[in-house]
Amino acid sequence: MKDIKVLGTGCANCRATVQRIEEAARAKGVEIQLTKVEDMPSIVGYGVMATPGVVVDGKVVHAGGVPRKEVIETWLV
Repeated sequence: MKDIKVLGTGCANCRATVQRIEEAARAKGVEIQLTKVEDMPSIVGYGVMATPGVVVDGKVVHAGGVPRKEVIETWLV
């Protein structure tokens, strides 16, 4: 199971990122635990200055803008 965190304050891009990750995981048949992190001290604690940020298994893999479907799929391997 992949542990995925979406870092952001709940903006439209953050919601779109959550939706894309959920859709990609379903399509690939990958089980994920998806958590939304919305408090700024926690987000900054990951070193992310542009949201949405994405953390997969403890590693920051994305910051700023909605990631493309193809990129998300690489996180689910």
